[in-house]
Amino acid sequence: MKLKTLSTIALCAATTFSAFSQGKYADRFQSDTKGSLIGFSFNIASFDTSNVLYPGIIPNAQQANLGASLQYWQGITPHLDASVRLGAIFSDYDRNDRFAAGIFHPELEGTLILRALRDNHLFNPYITAGIGAGRYSKTFVPYAPVGVGLQVNVFNEVYLFLQANYRFSLGKDKLDNSTFYSVGVSVPFIEGKSKVRAPKDRDGDGVPDNEDECPDVAGPIALKGCPDKDGDGIADKDDKCPDVPGVAKYGGCPIPDTDGDGINDEEDKCPDVAGVARYGGCPIPDSDGDGVNDEEDRCPQVPGVKHNFGCPEITMETRQKLKDISKGIYFETGKAVLKKESLATLDQIVDIMNEYSAYNITIEGHTDNTGKADKNLQLSKERAAAVKDYLISKGINPGRMESEGYGQERPVADNKTAAGRAENRRVELELKMK
Repeated sequence: MKLKTLSTIALCAATTFSAFSQGKYADRFQSDTKGSLIGFSFNIASFDTSNVLYPGIIPNAQQANLGASLQYWQGITPHLDASVRLGAIFSDYDRNDRFAAGIFHPELEGTLILRALRDNHLFNPYITAGIGAGRYSKTFVPYAPVGVGLQVNVFNEVYLFLQANYRFSLGKDKLDNSTFYSVGVSVPFIEGKSKVRAPKDRDGDGVPDNEDECPDVAGPIALKGCPDKDGDGIADKDDKCPDVPGVAKYGGCPIPDTDGDGINDEEDKCPDVAGVARYGGCPIPDSDGDGVNDEEDRCPQVPGVKHNFGCPEITMETRQKLKDISKGIYFETGKAVLKKESLATLDQIVDIMNEYSAYNITIEGHTDNTGKADKNLQLSKERAAAVKDYLISKGINPGRMESEGYGQERPVADNKTAAGRAENRRVELELKMK
């Protein structure tokens, strides 16, 4: 009956703890077969199995006899161990002398332990059976212990043992059947067959499965074993753009470029309008607002028209005015000296050049055919230069002006008449884009 009860307890323990001890602990404790262990345990024995809290199993306080043991363990197979225990029970028990004084009862016991699971489990129930002998009733008496226990793998090859035995006396006249309980710990002292294996790593990425957040797909250690296709340091499982490198701030996506100008919004001073890098992502400026950007606008501070490179277009009225004004430029006869009545005319030319600052002016001097041609050519050059010098004196940049003389070579009227000759003696002015 008592053995049946112990067997029932063993079965329940095996069912409960074998399920609980699976999972992550199987990777944590890796030894297959125990090495050589040495252990120490505290023991309780009861020699009166009729007066217990639960018949034949749990002793009450009055029947409990304390003891201690040294124990040697040795693994034989992944499921089978051998154990030798040397211990003592402190008790006044004597089968033939109920009034014996307290005495030290040494015991020596050898057992085999059959475990339900391999050692690489946190909880491991087992059954045990063996042969032992103790000094009782003034002689050594053999007995046969059978029982159940629980092995707790605290760390690789460091174990906690909880055990309950029923011990059948093989010398009934010297020793009663008894119950025996122990709790102890054992540690390795000689390296045996056991060894720590590398933890499971299904995807072979160097990250153990119990630490790998993506155990079936290889990934770097830094990302806890998860892949990162775009190499941006953000695991694909957390990356909203797993195929394009990005930043964590935007969930693994690139920094946005709202206006699509190739400059990300964090660096773009004009994120909603396409621009260029040299202007911080803003469009090329158009200072005068004429629709022609400053890099293409020859008159960036003055509104103009696109077909005239952003400069104001010279109207027909202005061209005609310049032509009419040039007719009012007079010189002293045979000289390159401007007459006073010409100065007001030249001042109007200054105004026009200031208004059309993007334009240059060409000044051409012409004569009639009176006199020698070479002298006329020289005179026309000097007269054109005189007009240029006057304009310079009024602040016009000399780089904006060109002067040339053509003498009598380009008449516009008949030199045979006085009116024609007067018309041929002239200065022509023309505005041109720079």
